[in-house]
Amino acid sequence: MVAVKVLVLAVHPDMENSAVNKAWTEELKKHDELTVRELYKEYPDGQIDAEKERHLCEQYDRIVFQFPLYWYSAPPLLKTWMDHVLSYGWAYGSKGKALHGKELMLAVSVGAGEDAYQAGGSNHFTLSELLRPFQAMANFTGMTYLPAFALYGVNGADATDIHDNAKRLAAYIKKSF
Repeated sequence: MVAVKVLVLAVHPDMENSAVNKAWTEELKKHDELTVRELYKEYPDGQIDAEKERHLCEQYDRIVFQFPLYWYSAPPLLKTWMDHVLSYGWAYGSKGKALHGKELMLAVSVGAGEDAYQAGGSNHFTLSELLRPFQAMANFTGMTYLPAFALYGVNGADATDIHDNAKRLAAYIKKSF
């Protein structure tokens, strides 16, 4: 089996006080075959080193964006990361092929239960529909978009559920190695 190199970009503005994303990050860091970077720790001033990030992305086969759903999207630093790193001539355009053939996976924590994310639910859209901009970005840059991993109902999750879910996330990210 071919070894897949995985880069996890954990993006939570208050990781220390996050029950789910903190547990996910701690679990993922236990796996030597995964490289986990906490973007808010790397860039507390919000100033992304785009060249460094591009160089890192080039070294990995699968890139995972891990984040809590914020107003139906990702926290602002992930958007900033995308704006600065995914540049013309590198990620897209006639010569922008650096991400071609790589995989993009999302790991998303959601406050409400899964029933809220469906037609007729309080949010009216599925999580998959709300994450479409990430799928479009993957398509545009030549990446393969993998199904997202989600934990719904984090507002009511207990420590055991979160711990078990973190182990499932690690297994999910590592599947097909």
